[in-house]
Amino acid sequence: MAKERALITGITGQDGSYLAEFLIGHGYDVFGVVRRSSSLNSERVAHLAEQVTFIQADLLDQTSLINALRQARPREVYNLAAQSFVPTSWDQPVLTGEFTALGVTRMLEAIRAVDPEIRFYQASSSEMFGKPSESPQRETTPFHPRSPYGVAKVYGHHIAVNYRESYNLFACSGILFNHESPRRGIEFVSRKITQGVAKIKLGLSNELVLGNLDAERDWGFAGEYVEAMWRMLQQDEPDDYVIGTGITHSVADLVRTAFSSAKLDWQDFVKTDESLFRPAEVDRLLADSSKATTKLGWKPTVSFAGLIAMMVDHDIYRLGRGLPLYASVALTGS
Repeated sequence: MAKERALITGITGQDGSYLAEFLIGHGYDVFGVVRRSSSLNSERVAHLAEQVTFIQADLLDQTSLINALRQARPREVYNLAAQSFVPTSWDQPVLTGEFTALGVTRMLEAIRAVDPEIRFYQASSSEMFGKPSESPQRETTPFHPRSPYGVAKVYGHHIAVNYRESYNLFACSGILFNHESPRRGIEFVSRKITQGVAKIKLGLSNELVLGNLDAERDWGFAGEYVEAMWRMLQQDEPDDYVIGTGITHSVADLVRTAFSSAKLDWQDFVKTDESLFRPAEVDRLLADSSKATTKLGWKPTVSFAGLIAMMVDHDIYRLGRGLPLYASVALTGS
């Protein structure tokens, strides 16, 4: 029996690496899109190098996407690639739009040209809600993005819906709330905090400078959110789903939890810098994932405290042994 085949854009990122592991574990042949304009940053998927076929392509170049689809011949495409760091989207709003918005259209057009039977997953984001009119946020909550990144994600979300309705493509969007792991980019606040704690614990630093500590987010573990992506593409009909824990914590809560897990008092080390505040803040995001629970049978299991302890332990272990930033270490949450 032939294996299922999947193509992942953004495979070298946090979500892409966990998704590749998950799909390989389910017997898939996995293909990963990597940009040809830079060297392969494959640290997160280095342990999968013999199990993944990498294809050079770019969301800015539709012809390369068509060629990637022809080479991989996938049943499923997971579009995880984007310019995803929110602060950068203010510095590079046009580039953010090209990758995060129009890149979705290019991939959908490539699918239409090569094989309209391909099932497509679009990585939407809770940042689309921005300044929500209701809490918690669900699939029907109106979008009010507060950053160029959020605006670009709204475009990507709606164009996926449009292709589903216009061309009958099997296109799903997962509106994922904040999801973290030891593979999270160092520029994101969660990993900035956990690595900062590790450095202080190991005597490599004596302070951690942060921005707004009052912002509240729904934080979960990326390693289990990728299963929700896969479950969406196994349904009889395409649809969109909110994915989150249903519990919110402030950045200050994350700080306290991280320092506590390392047996440190955060107030001895943390300073705030208003220059790190966003131009337009997203104050509070909270997911209602009841639709995903009911229709997909998905629910999160890793607790907030377990997630943060996992990340702190990983960074202490990694830094203490001089391992690379995204080194795979067998640590789990609870």
